[in-house]
Amino acid sequence: MAAASSSTRALNAILPLIASGQPYEAHQKARTFAARYVKSSQFDTAIDVLFQSARELLKAGQQGSGTDLTAFLLDVYESKGETVNDESRGRLTQLIALTGPSGAWRKTSVDKCIAWSARHGLYPAGDPDLHHYVGELLYKEGAFETAEPHLLAAGKRDSARLLAQMFVDWSVVGGTPGEFALRGTLPYLQNGNILAARTFLTHFVSQYTVKHPEVISVKDSTIPVGRKDGNTDEILFTNDSVLNFTQLALRTCQRAHGDKNKAIREAWVRLCGTYQSKGGILAKPEVRKVLTELAELYFAIPPPRSQQANPFGDMLSAMFGGAAPTASPARRTLAPAGPSAPALD
Repeated sequence: MAAASSSTRALNAILPLIASGQPYEAHQKARTFAARYVKSSQFDTAIDVLFQSARELLKAGQQGSGTDLTAFLLDVYESKGETVNDESRGRLTQLIALTGPSGAWRKTSVDKCIAWSARHGLYPAGDPDLHHYVGELLYKEGAFETAEPHLLAAGKRDSARLLAQMFVDWSVVGGTPGEFALRGTLPYLQNGNILAARTFLTHFVSQYTVKHPEVISVKDSTIPVGRKDGNTDEILFTNDSVLNFTQLALRTCQRAHGDKNKAIREAWVRLCGTYQSKGGILAKPEVRKVLTELAELYFAIPPPRSQQANPFGDMLSAMFGGAAPTASPARRTLAPAGPSAPALD
């Protein structure tokens, strides 16, 4: 309330200008007032002035001015050391929505908002709730390709369900179910997010097969799979081998325990070898690379060496001005506890 009352004078000078069709003058006054408040460390007052001014400018169709004030608002967040919370995020989501899909204005604001949330929140990839909001907004506008990375980065169960629905919708214009299953499952697995991967794949398979029952191979096509907790799980066998592989790969990673469970490690190697030998998307270099990373993460299987080490050659290269060999990065390992392991939500 204090910030709102302190900003009243400034807003009384700014907002009528927008209403009377003088957006440039309103924009300049907003920047001037906000700069004065920041200089005197009245950050909350500056934030209120910038937010309300940007909101009204965007409502008036002034995307350039509104986006500029949004960027200024984020600068004030930085100066104040504002953390990611419902209030600070809520201002940004309002402004992102009002910016609209035309031009590059929204992308500019989204990129800056995500970057701020990564610096001042708990998640290096950016705030999950902010990612989810942006992903859902873009999905509803039909911008599937742009929405995809945000829903993957969010890593929430709701995001995974939404991604599944989006991929089912997207598949109408082309693409096999196996390809979409890989696109949703593998990135979540790379992040160690078994819960999101499982949520996505379960909903995707369910929704896709309802719309396309012909993908199911036979009438009784479910395969029971035992779980660590003693319950049973099911895999729906289809006529898309990549979709079958993705379901099996998820369950295998779910049961991983680093290098402590040799049977599961061997199962992973056999699974990848069997399906990759068939060619297709699973044999493509980019997919093989991801599967190799998952093998290291979940099963502590070191990646294959591209060539034999040659210390003498490396030494000669360094002596004659070549690049010295770089140290191998620390290996990432992951041993998920199963479907009940804690996740973002």
